[in-house]
Amino acid sequence: MQEVKKENRLSVAQAAVLMGASEQFIRVGLQQKVLPIGFAVKTSGRWTYVITKQKFEEATGIKIREEVKQ
Repeated sequence: MQEVKKENRLSVAQAAVLMGASEQFIRVGLQQKVLPIGFAVKTSGRWTYVITKQKFEEATGIKIREEVKQ
């Protein structure tokens, strides 16, 4: 299986800090499709969240600084 580079993604925790919101807010917003910063997929009873830096910046207007890009 090929390793996927995640350098163009944010974690739920990073998005929450940038937005000044809780991680649960980000998760539920993605699950309910009300936050246009990425998507959530449920498989085998478990949620996976994908937040792309480009969508995040476009939707929120918040610029991602270099120190967040880890």
